[in-house]
Amino acid sequence: MSGHTLDPRIAGKLRRTDDGLIAAVVQDSATGRVLMMAWMDDAALAETLATRRGVYFSRSRGQRWVKGETSGHVQHVRAVEIDCDGDTVLLRVDQTGAACHKGTFSCFDTETLLGED
Repeated sequence: MSGHTLDPRIAGKLRRTDDGLIAAVVQDSATGRVLMMAWMDDAALAETLATRRGVYFSRSRGQRWVKGETSGHVQHVRAVEIDCDGDTVLLRVDQTGAACHKGTFSCFDTETLLGED
């Protein structure tokens, strides 16, 4: 348990999935490159806002996780924004090391389906 509680004013703006989660898109603060997509529950968002570390909720493990806690590939969170529908947050981060659990800088380094003109 993180010990952090989400401000009710923020919590009231969120539209969660049926299992209480919101999508989190993570972007490199310097380049704008999308690094990853993850899920957050209220506690993960509250801890992220309080500590400026990327904290998420793993649906497969059913628990909160701090990005880089075991790998050392931490995220310093510079900004957090809620989208117009309240169902997604955007985190702008300074990423240390790989953002992807497969060892690449971005989870979107796998395959390009349509390139730029």
